[in-house]
Amino acid sequence: MAARGGAARAPREEKSRRTAPQAAHPAETAAVSLDRLVHERTRLAIVSALAVNTKLSFADLKQLLRATDGNLSVHARKLEDAGYLTCTKSFKGRLPKSEYRLTAAGRRALEKYLDHMEALIRATREG
Repeated sequence: MAARGGAARAPREEKSRRTAPQAAHPAETAAVSLDRLVHERTRLAIVSALAVNTKLSFADLKQLLRATDGNLSVHARKLEDAGYLTCTKSFKGRLPKSEYRLTAAGRRALEKYLDHMEALIRATREG
């Protein structure tokens, strides 16, 4: 290609200046691998509360988390469907009673989540 005045221009070196994508930062990797089911605030609160209590009733969880019936019910059901907690329903007199317990799978999921969060914090502080 000729420039004005007849002198040839050197080809642009844009392609040679491009760099390969950098490997993901450890903090990004840890954040991506978080269990989204546990990561949601209300579900994390449910799992955490059950991790330090053998069992909790629906009423206890509702009061502890300051959640509405509908909100708590939906989140507890998602955790139950995933096998992270069990729900035992019974009656006390004429009143229904639901009691929740964390399963072994739920405890492992919480431990894994906490490990990921610790790795994320460590990587962020080191970075």
